[in-house]
Amino acid sequence: MVDLGGGCGLRQGEILGVTVDAIDFDPGTHHLVQQLKLSRSKAVFAPPKGGKLRDVPLPLPVAAALRAHMNRVPAGRDHLAVESRRRASGAQAAALHRTARRSRLASLDEEAWKRALAGAGVIPVPERRRPYAKSRESGKHALRHFCASVLLDTGENIKALAEYLGHPDPGLTLRVYAHATPSSQERTRKAVAAVFETARPGSSST
Repeated sequence: MVDLGGGCGLRQGEILGVTVDAIDFDPGTHHLVQQLKLSRSKAVFAPPKGGKLRDVPLPLPVAAALRAHMNRVPAGRDHLAVESRRRASGAQAAALHRTARRSRLASLDEEAWKRALAGAGVIPVPERRRPYAKSRESGKHALRHFCASVLLDTGENIKALAEYLGHPDPGLTLRVYAHATPSSQERTRKAVAAVFETARPGSSST
């Protein structure tokens, strides 16, 4: 879950909805066609948020983590209800995660995610029979924000990022991640400096 969230920017439901047949290791693409969600307290397969199907780049480290997971944990078939016939085959697809059957989605945050964070020392371990502290910064959605911030910092354009994240328009992406966008002044300094460096006498380009 961490690799798919931080490496591909997927939402929790999209991560839990990943199936083996949706992963294309060559050239490295995840065909995002469904998510796992609660409908009347039952886990069902449904189209992604907004009904927006999309292809998401699969970085090599994430692909390697998925291959290792598949070798270690055989994929199981989740026979769940399908909310939309757009992904009817999803009910029979080999699910990469078995959270749909083995955990209650509503309590996944407390039972797995926050327990892992506490074990890693990211958040404090609560006192006996007390809940974990609430924090947006340490929620699973932080993985998605991390991915978006990394892409922006390395120069990815807003339109492409919006497509990868499944946002309806680039304007939404810009509003949400404006704080993570590198300043135009810094980009200008770097761009002009790079040209000057290559134009100097004795450089490899002369």
